[in-house]
Amino acid sequence: MKLFKVITVLISLLLTTSALADNKKPGDTKGFIGDMPTPVWLGNDLKYSMPAFLFRRTQFMRFSLNRTEKKMHESAVFFALTNTQNGKIVSWYSKKRLAAGKVRVINSYPISGGYCRTYQAYIKVNGKERHMTNNACKYINTPSWSFYK
Repeated sequence: MKLFKVITVLISLLLTTSALADNKKPGDTKGFIGDMPTPVWLGNDLKYSMPAFLFRRTQFMRFSLNRTEKKMHESAVFFALTNTQNGKIVSWYSKKRLAAGKVRVINSYPISGGYCRTYQAYIKVNGKERHMTNNACKYINTPSWSFYK
């Protein structure tokens, strides 16, 4: 009978400690970096009718970013498009002022002659924030991405 009570107490302790343990991994998932706004999806009629562009100023969403911040945002976009899985967030932040951003690929799909990825970009500068959803396609034998929006 004593052995049964000891086993019951040990199992109870094991279950309560595992239930109370925090299983979250450390990282930027809490607060600013982890939360992304809901993406605004392009309609199928717009997806293929818009002209293709290389990376341009509209990607900075009317924020006046300095040269370093523009380069960090552009690098985050290209890194996310080229290297990350759908849903993974690539973030950047400025060391000189309150400016930060993040990029998340939300969909990937094949097209004839290459593949496209729909991504969401988010920038926050001095408390103001904006986000946009954009499409980028990479064609076979082309070195860069073409952006559609």
